[in-house]
Amino acid sequence: MQLLHDLHSVDRQLTRRAASWTSPWARQVLPAVESAAEKTKLWWATGLLMAVTGGRRERKAAVAGVAGMLSAQVIGNAVCKQLYERRRSPADLIPHDDVEDRPDSSSFPSGHTAAAVGFTAAVAVLSPWWGAAAAVPAAMVAVERVHSGAHYPSDVAAGAAIGLASAWLVHRAPQLLLRQVL
Repeated sequence: MQLLHDLHSVDRQLTRRAASWTSPWARQVLPAVESAAEKTKLWWATGLLMAVTGGRRERKAAVAGVAGMLSAQVIGNAVCKQLYERRRSPADLIPHDDVEDRPDSSSFPSGHTAAAVGFTAAVAVLSPWWGAAAAVPAAMVAVERVHSGAHYPSDVAAGAAIGLASAWLVHRAPQLLLRQVL
């Protein structure tokens, strides 16, 4: 019980600290990246760009990335958010006006982060360059979710874990299924 209390206290402290960043980067760039990532537009566009401009390897990486993103969304949004209801960060932790623009759904886990990490990690296995390029906006999305007050850091960490697990499943599931069939 004490561990949960300590985690919640750390979550609140980190949220307050991240939300109080007033640099132009934090106030302008982070919301722009989040807007691009809204409804997974950024990841679909990146996958399309990879498929159109790359070779066979990039096309396979794009398909894996989209599969990782979609499976992370199903696990995070359709399963976890239904199982665990968590309120968003309280407005008194967020010193800026963005607090009015938050979703009403459960904050646990961060679906934006799950999708971003699911896409990025699945791509990185097959195309390290594209994976590294996608990691930059993925990290920015994760930071923005805390900065805007939409999520606690533990929501973002859980979303990242779901994204990593989804990427692992995308690359391992076909092999595991073949072993079961053969």
